[in-house]
Amino acid sequence: RNIILNNPRKRNALSLSMLQSLREDLLHDFKSKDLRVIIISAEGPVFCSGHDLKELSSEDDVKHHSQVFELCAEVMTLIQKLPVPVIAKVNGLATAAGCQLVASCDIAVASEKSQFATPGVNIGLFCSTPAVALGRSLPRKVALEMLFTGEPLSAQEALMHGLVSKVVPEEKLEEETMKISRKICESSKSVLALGKATFYRQMTQDLDTAYKMTTQVMVDNLTLRDGQEGIEAFIQKRKPVWSH
Repeated sequence: RNIILNNPRKRNALSLSMLQSLREDLLHDFKSKDLRVIIISAEGPVFCSGHDLKELSSEDDVKHHSQVFELCAEVMTLIQKLPVPVIAKVNGLATAAGCQLVASCDIAVASEKSQFATPGVNIGLFCSTPAVALGRSLPRKVALEMLFTGEPLSAQEALMHGLVSKVVPEEKLEEETMKISRKICESSKSVLALGKATFYRQMTQDLDTAYKMTTQVMVDNLTLRDGQEGIEAFIQKRKPVWSH
């Protein structure tokens, strides 16, 4: 499924209505076995500029501000809770909560012209919620330099520090993203869903707990119909036929 942020005039800002649409699109029929991967991309030169600052002015009340930030946090965590991989296809500037969106996706492919920044500090609103995703994707000192200065990372710097998975020329962006998507589609949805959920669980655990939990998951994986089918197909030197 392709989700396209399509408000280039507003630099694809994550307004309350944009966040509501994004949540709706992410959740739409996510249990269907036909849904295998979600790609988030954007129209225009800016992938996503973050929150709509007009919604954060003092004219709106604290309740509205809370609603915006709470929904944003819900959408960011939802991405990692979905049973299918979510890929950010970035072709342009991703700032503040837009940078948070990229950091929250499972995989991110970026064009060479893309840039990433958390410039909230420059307008007196520190990027504290983007810092949650940023601090979990980047080395601490890189994340803090971005957060303290607001200066952007180039696509190559973002790749070097682990904010994105791949950087390609703009004309190859679609091809590379589809190549990854097609490879994902060759696997069993049920096996991938188990693997994704387990990965994020073990990341928050200490080493011994993580190994204990994942050991049990490997045993559980073998009880899945597709777990047995994959092993049998390998032994019989044939292509597996997944039931998902």
